[in-house]
Amino acid sequence: MGARKRLMAERLKEIKKQTAIAKLNNEPSSPRKMRLVADIVRGVEVNRAMDILRYSKKAASRPLEKLIKSAVANWEAKNPDKSSELDNGNVIVKTIMVDEGRTLKRIRPCPRGRAGRIRKRSNHVTVILDVKKPATVEE
Repeated sequence: MGARKRLMAERLKEIKKQTAIAKLNNEPSSPRKMRLVADIVRGVEVNRAMDILRYSKKAASRPLEKLIKSAVANWEAKNPDKSSELDNGNVIVKTIMVDEGRTLKRIRPCPRGRAGRIRKRSNHVTVILDVKKPATVEE
């Protein structure tokens, strides 16, 4: 039984070596605005995703561009021998998740002596890069 577990562990280690993860916590923009930008680059090749984000007018695209650069650097550190994969366009944004972060609650004066609550939202973003699988041709 121990040999089987070792084989599974080795296989998982190989799979994890091909993927690279980068996280951005407590980014001070609402998750809804960040998801609009994240949906555009999900599943796209990394160099194309960087171009899309660089020329996007959305404010959320700047931190997301830096996060993808960080994920690319992590991928290069894990795979120094496969730098040609990045140039050939085989590295893609496999998953990009935007989760809700903490919400800062502020008070603003409203009419008739009442107080209105302002919610300053933040988000957590996780990017996972992977190598594109070669297409199989069925006959």
